[in-house]
Amino acid sequence: MAKSTLKKVALYTLGAFSGVLLSLSVQGYAAGKDQADQALPVQSIRTMAEVYGQIKANYYQDKSDDDLLEGAMKGMVAGLDPHSEYMTSKDYADLKESTTGEFGGLGMEVGAEDGFIKVVAPIEDTPAERAGVKSGDLIVKIDGASTRGMSVSEAVKTMRGKPGTDITLTLSRKDADKPIVIKITRAIIKVKSVRHHLLEPGYGYIRISQFQERTVQALNEAARALETENKGPLTGLVIDLRDDPGGLLNGAVGVSAAFLPPDATVVSTKGRDGKDGMTLKAVPEDYMISSGRDPLSGLPAELKTIPITVLINSGSASASEIVAGALQDHKRAVVVGTQSFGKGSVQTVLPLSNGSAVKLTTALYYTPNDRSIQAQGIVPDVEVKDKNRLFESREADLLGHIGNPLGGSEVNGGFFEPETPAADEKTDKEQEDDIIARRTPNPAKDDQLRKALELLKSPAEWQKSLGLATTKPAPKKEDKKADE
Repeated sequence: MAKSTLKKVALYTLGAFSGVLLSLSVQGYAAGKDQADQALPVQSIRTMAEVYGQIKANYYQDKSDDDLLEGAMKGMVAGLDPHSEYMTSKDYADLKESTTGEFGGLGMEVGAEDGFIKVVAPIEDTPAERAGVKSGDLIVKIDGASTRGMSVSEAVKTMRGKPGTDITLTLSRKDADKPIVIKITRAIIKVKSVRHHLLEPGYGYIRISQFQERTVQALNEAARALETENKGPLTGLVIDLRDDPGGLLNGAVGVSAAFLPPDATVVSTKGRDGKDGMTLKAVPEDYMISSGRDPLSGLPAELKTIPITVLINSGSASASEIVAGALQDHKRAVVVGTQSFGKGSVQTVLPLSNGSAVKLTTALYYTPNDRSIQAQGIVPDVEVKDKNRLFESREADLLGHIGNPLGGSEVNGGFFEPETPAADEKTDKEQEDDIIARRTPNPAKDDQLRKALELLKSPAEWQKSLGLATTKPAPKKEDKKADE
């Protein structure tokens, strides 16, 4: 009797679920029939309904319909590429919170690789950075629980929590012979996305750690502060985008606009089948989030003309690659460092009726010269390696990543042998001192920054690195009588 009832329930569930799926599919198919002549995948829908029915009938534990359908949606979207995901209403709220620049957590940008959670870059002056988390680390356990198969949003949700509470992360690092276990105390993350420093008279430094709502305004404030500190216009400027994991697109457009001529193209997109999408230019309407005063109003005029160098590395991703690519294509800046991460895809967050959302890869970014960043990144004009960076990871390392539509060789990360023998392990105090020292730019201890500054101080070398011909003296006129 019990088996008969179970069978009826399973069959009823199967039939009801099939009916709903078929109904939705037919509606979607009818709506898109004029765009593409595609056959209705009836058999696949039936198979999915069968799986659902088997779970409802035979799984050892009762699972609610909501849980099963949510899991199906998460799996369906996550299987597209490493950056697409289904977000619950809580996930969606967390995403909106993180772009404002203040939230509770550890302070790092993460992605997925080989079924684990991967650190793209720790954010400056946060618990994660102070604890020694590095770009490229795999988070294999969170509080002792494996992250194998965990989605990025689930990992973020787990790592966030009440400020002052502790969390233990187990990290796998390519240059470490055993897992690294660290305890981190959660805190309110107030990300200061822009920092500035006068390297020496005439030469400024602006560091952008993440692109947020206020980044464009903060850049303007930093530039004016540098001009005041310099007691006059700057002669050259270094823009540091190393380990900048990206952020808001309008922030990248606004930062680029600060250094480009009005109306210059910053970035464009192409969607399905290479169809042209949007083109964003160095104009207020393309970088302002809301109406009001232009965040670049009052920007020092010399920023449009002085020599600029841009620092990038394998942790420079997405929005930071857009800025580097735009300034490179317009011959506005010399890019120095190592090849960037290679995240050239556009994710669009599409809200759903129940308060959740789906983040889908809807297009690919292209630089002003129609180069795709995807899985290749931005190649520096002047390569300078960081001798302290022994491991690099990139988009091409991610399982299921989208290939570059223009072809060419994808660029993977890798392990690099140290040029000098490894030093003895540093104490916590020494590590903290190193972190504080890194926030104060010092060309004497930073090979990449030193080269960037040298280029600014040598106009001929700067132009040569841009690929621009230096001005040569006009040839002497020949004496016509000598030809006669």
